[in-house]
Amino acid sequence: MRATQALRILADLSAPQWGMATTAQASAHGVTRHELSRLAQRGHLDRVAQGIYRDAGAPADAFEGIRAAWLGAEPARTAEERLSDLPNGVVVMGASAAALYGAGDLPADRHELSTPIRRQTQRSEVSYRHRQLDPADVTIALGLPVTTIERTIADLVEDRTDLSLVAQVLRDTARTRRLDTARLSELLAPLAARNHLAKGDGAALLGRLNALAGLDATAVVRQMSASLVAAGSLAHLNHADLTQSLIGPATQDALRAFNESVARSVQQSIAPILEDLAA
Repeated sequence: MRATQALRILADLSAPQWGMATTAQASAHGVTRHELSRLAQRGHLDRVAQGIYRDAGAPADAFEGIRAAWLGAEPARTAEERLSDLPNGVVVMGASAAALYGAGDLPADRHELSTPIRRQTQRSEVSYRHRQLDPADVTIALGLPVTTIERTIADLVEDRTDLSLVAQVLRDTARTRRLDTARLSELLAPLAARNHLAKGDGAALLGRLNALAGLDATAVVRQMSASLVAAGSLAHLNHADLTQSLIGPATQDALRAFNESVARSVQQSIAPILEDLAA
C-alpha cells in the first residue's frame, strides 16, 4: 500500500480518537504493522504505547497515556463503537478518574481501568479491576468513559487511599460541581465500619471526609440540601433535621467545635436558602 493511502486511512481512523489509532484498527483497514513501523520511522507517526500510534501532527496532552491505555484495552473496536455501550465496556476509575476530573493530587503512575470481564496485561503502567458497574455510576469526562465523581471517591476509600488525600478530591470537586451527597453516602456505607464508624453509616464517613477537606458547616448543609431537593423531601425538613439525619456523628462532633455565635450565623444564613429551595 502506498504511504499516502495508508496515511489517509489512518487519518480517518484517528480523527475521532484524539489523533490515535491501534494496530488492530489499522490492520482491519489494510494497513499492516510493517507499514505502521515504516511510517513511524519516516516521522509521520509517533508510537505512543504498544500497539498505539498517534499522527505526528496531532497535539499531545496530559491525558494521552490514559487515552492510549483505554484504546489498547479493546484495540479492535473504535472509540465511537465503545462509547455507545458505556456500562458494559472499559471505564476509567480510581486515581485516573480523579485526574480526569482535575481533582486532588493523587499519584498517577498507573492507569486504572474497570472492566466487566476479567483481563490481564503485561503492561506495568495499566491496572484492570474486574466488576460490573451500575449505569448510573458511569459518565463521560474529556471524551473518555469514567466513573462518576461519587463512585470515584468511594473507590478511592475502598482502595484504602489515605483519607486526607480523598478529602482533597472531595474539596476540589465541591469547588467546581455539585455532588450527589445522597448517592455518595450510599456508596460509602459499606466502608464505614472499616473506618471505625458505625456499620453502614455512610453519612458519618462523608462527614469525616468533609471535616478533613475543611468544608464548613454551611457548605455541608447546602450540599445535603441539594440532594434532598432532588429526592423531593426538603420541604419537610428544617436545619436541625438536616444536621441530625444526614451529617452523622463524626461531622456533628466536628460542628460542635464551632461556638454558638457561628452556629447562629450559619442557621440565619441558610434559612432563606432552604425556604427558596422548598418553594
